[in-house]
Amino acid sequence: MQQQGRGLVLVVEDEAAIAELAAMYLKRDGFGVHVESDGAAALAAVRRLKPVAIVLDIGLSGMDGLEICKALRAAGDWTPVLFVTARDDELDRLLGLEIGADDYLTKPFSPRELAVRVRTVLRRAAAATPLSEVYSAGGVRVDLTQRRAWAGEAEIGLTSTEFDLLAHLLRHPGQVFAREQLLSSVWGYAASAGTRTVDVHIAQLRAKLGGHSPIRTVRGIGYSADK
Repeated sequence: MQQQGRGLVLVVEDEAAIAELAAMYLKRDGFGVHVESDGAAALAAVRRLKPVAIVLDIGLSGMDGLEICKALRAAGDWTPVLFVTARDDELDRLLGLEIGADDYLTKPFSPRELAVRVRTVLRRAAAATPLSEVYSAGGVRVDLTQRRAWAGEAEIGLTSTEFDLLAHLLRHPGQVFAREQLLSSVWGYAASAGTRTVDVHIAQLRAKLGGHSPIRTVRGIGYSADK
């Protein structure tokens, strides 16, 4: 384990060469890195080390990455998770997003891109916002200062990406955004997954917001939030 200025990233990967390469580039980028190769050890490391982000291989033996992420979210742990998958399999990616991942990469990947993706997720999660910047629509409210969200009277747990997507829509009530615009504005880059990534996150937000959801689908264009 190595602790550096940007915080500690937990890399959960059972292929030693990939783990070593990922760790090397993350360290070059100023992160501390701790590596685990199995699910049980990874969950224990999260509790013990409190990483700022988790790079999580889906295809682990025993408890796989999807199960690890699901266990974290069920326990109320919303540490940013970036999935790594060995297959260019949309099902793997969509399942990962549905259970609370913030982003993903498909092997083989550029270790430089991995470091960029981790920085992007953390930048979104830690973005400084003015005091009392609160937006609401219907029964949904987000506090950008505290990065908290409510549906009705109940506070809801959101991933960094889900929060930023909801906040972006609420900050521009009535404005219709194409999926490509949301990828650029919220994700910060043209995600290789394409626009399906946006659809999955919108579906997850609607499920969490329930009957309070102000998100509207504009057929053939994209999404907006009611005024």
